[in-house]
Amino acid sequence: MSVIVEGREENVMRFRNDILKYSPGASHIKSIAISPRKINGFKSFRIVESKHKDDLITEVSPDIAVCDECLKDMESDPDRISYPFINCTNCGPRFTIIENLPYDRCKTSMKNFVMCTNCDSEYNDVLNRRFHAQPIACNRCGPVYYYVDQEVKLSEFEEILGRITARISAGKSVAIKGLGGYHLMCDALDNDAVSNLRKMKHRDTKPFAVLFRDIFSIMEYCNVDDAERHELESWRRPILILDQKKELPYSVNNGLNTIGAMLPYMPLHYLLFNLLETNALILTSGNISDEPIIIDDNEALNKLMIVAGSVLSYNRDIVNRTDDSVIRIIDGKFNLIRRSRGFVPSPVDLASTVEGILAVGAEQKNSFCIGKDKQAIMSQYIGDLKNIPTYDFFRESINRFQQLFLFEPQSIACDLHPDYLSSVYAEELEKELHIPLIRVQHHHAHIASCMAENLLEEKVIGISMDGTGYGSDGHIWGSEFLIADLKGFTRYTHFDYVPMPGGDRAADEPWRMAFSYLYKYFGEKIDLSVMPALRSVPEQQISLIKEMIDKKINTPLTSGAGRLFDAVSALLGLCTVSGFDSEAPIRLEAVTIPGIDSYYPFDINDTIVFANTLGAIIDDLRVNSIAVISTIFHNTVATAIVEMSKKIRQESLINKVVLSGGVFQNKYLLDRLIQLLTRNNFEVYTNHLVPANDGGISLGQMIIASKTKDLCV
Repeated sequence: MSVIVEGREENVMRFRNDILKYSPGASHIKSIAISPRKINGFKSFRIVESKHKDDLITEVSPDIAVCDECLKDMESDPDRISYPFINCTNCGPRFTIIENLPYDRCKTSMKNFVMCTNCDSEYNDVLNRRFHAQPIACNRCGPVYYYVDQEVKLSEFEEILGRITARISAGKSVAIKGLGGYHLMCDALDNDAVSNLRKMKHRDTKPFAVLFRDIFSIMEYCNVDDAERHELESWRRPILILDQKKELPYSVNNGLNTIGAMLPYMPLHYLLFNLLETNALILTSGNISDEPIIIDDNEALNKLMIVAGSVLSYNRDIVNRTDDSVIRIIDGKFNLIRRSRGFVPSPVDLASTVEGILAVGAEQKNSFCIGKDKQAIMSQYIGDLKNIPTYDFFRESINRFQQLFLFEPQSIACDLHPDYLSSVYAEELEKELHIPLIRVQHHHAHIASCMAENLLEEKVIGISMDGTGYGSDGHIWGSEFLIADLKGFTRYTHFDYVPMPGGDRAADEPWRMAFSYLYKYFGEKIDLSVMPALRSVPEQQISLIKEMIDKKINTPLTSGAGRLFDAVSALLGLCTVSGFDSEAPIRLEAVTIPGIDSYYPFDINDTIVFANTLGAIIDDLRVNSIAVISTIFHNTVATAIVEMSKKIRQESLINKVVLSGGVFQNKYLLDRLIQLLTRNNFEVYTNHLVPANDGGISLGQMIIASKTKDLCV
């Protein structure tokens, strides 16, 4: 942004300082540069029409939760009393409505709404809070809601509010068009209502997000520290994973000890809570199975009416779909689990140029990334590229970002795995555009993502823990100790390889991994009938799995830390068959308890071997609780990582440890690991600006490609 200011030097400096002092809460001022200009003799303040420059990096604001001033206006402004699309320059939709740059009303989905006289006056009044607020609107001229259920069609907003609150109070559901897509809503304190929504959405066990009335309602059900409260009340309004204090109905989180909590961020949310008695609502993505969140109004009527029985929509298009972002506070800092609404498309500033690089990410939890100068502009959460609708969303979003940010790819980066749909797309683009394609090993990309956001370029000890990643030796990696920089890596060691019976099916049925570990380390010595994980599995099926392992039929070798956590979770009877991604490790973490420092034995040879760990767990099943065993197991993994880090430091003299990968979203493990590494005088770096899971992979791919692309031309 360029501002021309005329006046005495002290007044100009006061103006500069006021920008820093009084900037809106959602703003982020990186720097202010002052340079002299010839005096023009300006007599008034004005904003001139945006000018387009091909080489200009123009940032697009994420969507911003409705501000307190607008909430007050909803009660006092005659044109905006109870107006559900109220906004100003400090709040409202941004990314979800923009079609093109520059960010002017005519290039957003507000272009069809002609401002009334009052709105036009506010829009052009430099002293008004709505000065140049592109989505400005009111009851006279802005978007409107309409409602449909099996009995009525309503367009009068007061009637609509009454109908929705009556349905929710009666234990029914409603599909509601939000900022970045449709949501499904019901009373979170009504177990029957939640169970019915879960059944209709075909979502058996995965926890639902909960929209609470206010911070005090959250604090009734969740433990909230200062850092967590700050994020909950921030303008981003993410879903925050909190420790449960008071139980919600079982169907909300299916027995887990955490709640995905958030505060209202749309005017509609506040208007509904004004009429509802409940203090908590389920607010989950409006989609079916693993498909993207729905944004098309006709699709919502066709698909979500069946699920919810009613649909609330409005007559403004959603241009860019976004899910709610998900955060967890670990070690006093926010850790992104899903980066979307409120964060996208804010760029990640880098230490080196990434101009022209398109990084397409991984298969699961996909996001892609485009490079502009020294900025990485990451997409919203796309999802798992395993179905056609999600893959279409992936391609559509890449095209949108290319148009929005004037981006033409000059090189492409993708995962080493040849069968990922993102890799297939990259290969197609390579052939179409005749540009270099750089393939990046999955776990190197994890480490590089953390290095990039922490502006690291030197060699580090990179520890990447996840469930699955294609290794350069053809096996499945996932517990990697690397000596790495941004140009390459050496694999120092890893957890012991174990057969993965049935391939991907073993991730869905953790009992298979439990058997595989036991069979590898103990053969026929263990009485499988006393194992909680295997007691209910038919003997014929056990024999089949044993034969598969013996004959090496569909049993790829894996070093994935996620699979070890799966096995232990199953051994303890916590999760033998997963209902959602990472359910077994999540349930294993959920039962950990504070105050235990002991750990089980393990061996460090060429690899880290957990045979003695599993033997000790089996013995412990007779004398200790599941909570104690789970805690000691977590301590064991943390201790093993620290001991291996010390060994690498002794040989390499590297003291910086970078932790990345989905396993490090485990709060207990990461908290303990940071504590132990710090105690041993390591410098520890983790992901914060991007997810540690595969949602951050594209950033790592991009920064690695920036260091190697010249070699691939």
